[in-house]
Amino acid sequence: MITRHEAYDLSQRNTFGMRVSCRLYVEVTEPEDLLTLDLESLPQPLFVMGGGSNLLFTGDFPGTVLHLANQGHTVLPGPEADASGLLVRVAAGVVFDDFCAWAAQEGLWGPENLSLIPGEVGASAVQNIGAYGVEAKDIIETVHAFDLQDRRFVDIPGADCGYGYRTSLFKTAWKGRYIITAVTFHLSTVPQPKLDYGGVRKALEARWREEGIGSETLRSQSDLRPSHKWAPPSNVPRVAQVSDPIPSSLSPQMIRDTIIGIRRTKLPDPEEVGSAGSFFCNPVISREHFERIVAIAKEENGPDYEVPHYEVGDQVKVPAAWMIDQCGFKGMRLGGAQVYPKQPLVIVNASGDATPDEIVALERRVIDTIKDKYGIELHPEVEHV
Repeated sequence: MITRHEAYDLSQRNTFGMRVSCRLYVEVTEPEDLLTLDLESLPQPLFVMGGGSNLLFTGDFPGTVLHLANQGHTVLPGPEADASGLLVRVAAGVVFDDFCAWAAQEGLWGPENLSLIPGEVGASAVQNIGAYGVEAKDIIETVHAFDLQDRRFVDIPGADCGYGYRTSLFKTAWKGRYIITAVTFHLSTVPQPKLDYGGVRKALEARWREEGIGSETLRSQSDLRPSHKWAPPSNVPRVAQVSDPIPSSLSPQMIRDTIIGIRRTKLPDPEEVGSAGSFFCNPVISREHFERIVAIAKEENGPDYEVPHYEVGDQVKVPAAWMIDQCGFKGMRLGGAQVYPKQPLVIVNASGDATPDEIVALERRVIDTIKDKYGIELHPEVEHV
């Protein structure tokens, strides 16, 4: 089914809560309907939108906003699965966190660290969303899409999508060519916990102590020892029913709950405060550049101060939130826009009626200050439309 709305108010369709509109809003519930839709007759330009969670409308959109609202998932049988996992094809319009919740409930490993990231499944494959040491590309097997150029449906292997840090070919060379209709994810029935990022391990240990689940200390993944055998739920079809080891007291659901707990203490609820989540990408710089930043930090904070960072091959990833905080932006307001007090990587619509110009002005001030102080130009993760 295809529905159309002219002069459509988008304020409830973007998590930033920008009070903007588009000339035409089109919602498609079945991918096959794309074949009958005369896209060239629609007001241009055409913008394909998911859940509206990783974008900033900088003003009224003069063309057509198209949303694919298909739902459902299918566990692929036969040779598509193997003894250690299975493939699940998920419709693009499914809320990504609903998919994470389903996988955790079924005891399937893979997306648990991505829990509570707002948005829809289709957009996850475009943005290569990531959190707590996991990226969407780690579990994407195939991206299913409608090719606007050739007007046909195509299946694109995840390995061919050019995935990188918060990017893909869908955002660059292929931008505007494909409408993602579904994504097939490879989930594991074998425990694959990712605990060494963003305090996940410590949060798990604290949760165990508080809930009396156990007194174990998670030192490293190699230290985890299986205490029993686990088989996938009976309602999940598989080629072979095998018993897989799982670490004592650990499950995808427990990691999901822990991730949700961490995110809720740091990030605003879009239902309460408008935002697009993490606004800036974390920059990756040379070691020489990093040493210059260390020198600045030690001069300001003392000789024993340690700059938070992550090793990325022969380069270093520096948290943008740390730099923004060091420059005194945490909690700063500009009109209705604000750098979120609990997580400076996030810009929020603090007043509820912030304008796009106010958001952009605050963004620009942050970028210019960081560049002047550290010689790093931050790039927004949020798409500007």
